[in-house]
Amino acid sequence: MNKGLFIRIVDGLEQFFPFFQQRKDATGRFGLSALQKCTAAISLLAYGTAADTVDEYLRLGETTALSCLHNFTNRFIQLFGDEYLRRPTPEDLQRLLDIGEKRGFPGMVGSIDCMHWEWKNCPTAWKGQYARGSEKPRIVLEAVASHDLWIWHAFFGPPGTLNDINVLDRSPVFDDILEGRAPRVKYMVNGHMYKLAYYLTDVQEATRKDVERAFGVLQARFAIVRNPVKTLDKEKIGKIMRACIILHNMIVEDERNGYTRIDISEFEEGDVTRSSQVETERPTNLNNMFSNRNDLRDRHMHDQLKNDLIQNIWNKFGDED
Repeated sequence: MNKGLFIRIVDGLEQFFPFFQQRKDATGRFGLSALQKCTAAISLLAYGTAADTVDEYLRLGETTALSCLHNFTNRFIQLFGDEYLRRPTPEDLQRLLDIGEKRGFPGMVGSIDCMHWEWKNCPTAWKGQYARGSEKPRIVLEAVASHDLWIWHAFFGPPGTLNDINVLDRSPVFDDILEGRAPRVKYMVNGHMYKLAYYLTDVQEATRKDVERAFGVLQARFAIVRNPVKTLDKEKIGKIMRACIILHNMIVEDERNGYTRIDISEFEEGDVTRSSQVETERPTNLNNMFSNRNDLRDRHMHDQLKNDLIQNIWNKFGDED
């Protein structure tokens, strides 16, 4: 990450949480600074090494480094989680719909997939729940990512024995829609009007989805997510994953100009009429809860949408080589 972003994180933690504030001990000597503690924590996340590897460089013992890591993940999530791991606002949703329409998928708000994280020190009593046959125990992360690699949804914790459909059944990804809190959308595909946005799943084996790219970048930035996790406490493991995702989104925002972005200025300037729109009227829970649940599981509508999208992509890109 850039130095400016790192200093912003350090200053925020030092300002609001006493653990990161430098204090004097009984002899009047200053203790560890916020820079030392944050550097130790982020180093463990980025390199995925043992806690005693920072003892000489930062003058921290193993137990102190682990304390810095877990305090960092707890307080970092508390300070930045609401902003950098949030549901899309109506403005975010309209931008995602415009990008999806530009790419030939009207109504698409991102792609969804699962990633498995090996749990090296899984308790023996839980191994049958988290491992398939002779495989290593794993914990599943379900995520939704957009074209710029921003992760909009993260559901972490299901055991590795579950497949993607089973994880989706447990996931809260559709809760806002089912409970009538999600903004209303409408879009036109191949002459048919739809009112529920969708996530892209496995469509073509030869084409990498945005969420798979996001998983690759996440693992490249934070080796602790790429390597088998050694922590015994599942709650701490979840906070480590959540902190890495929030850090990833902060870096994406800080370096967004360096990513390949889709030009949607034609929609913003009114040169082209967009077929995907977010309605300004907020839905009410009781009026929409039952109809949304039925529409979400409507097999006929699902099949019709797939066929309309195939025809729409053929009409839009069929003449290209």
